[in-house]
Amino acid sequence: MRSEYAEFEKLGCEVVNIGPDSAEDFRAYWAKHSMPFPGLADPKHVVAKLYRQAVRLLKLGRMPLQLVVDRGGVVRYRHDSNSMSDIPALSEVLAELKRLA
Repeated sequence: MRSEYAEFEKLGCEVVNIGPDSAEDFRAYWAKHSMPFPGLADPKHVVAKLYRQAVRLLKLGRMPLQLVVDRGGVVRYRHDSNSMSDIPALSEVLAELKRLA
């Protein structure tokens, strides 16, 4: 996602990564990898629960979830992954953003 971040910016979009790690872990990872977009630590799964992110204990826990949320807070795109490797291509997400623009 880091390499395609400029494409999201061109569309006037912001990328936010939300994960179950601690704030300290997020800060360290973001600093080490010079991440260009914000990360939000969600160790108590507050945001994950709000968006009903799937949990599959036999598949390593929380499944990846990709959302496009507009400025009004309406979810315009949602991909609920069935495994840790079930991630839509960024071209798919970018195409949806272009369609919505």
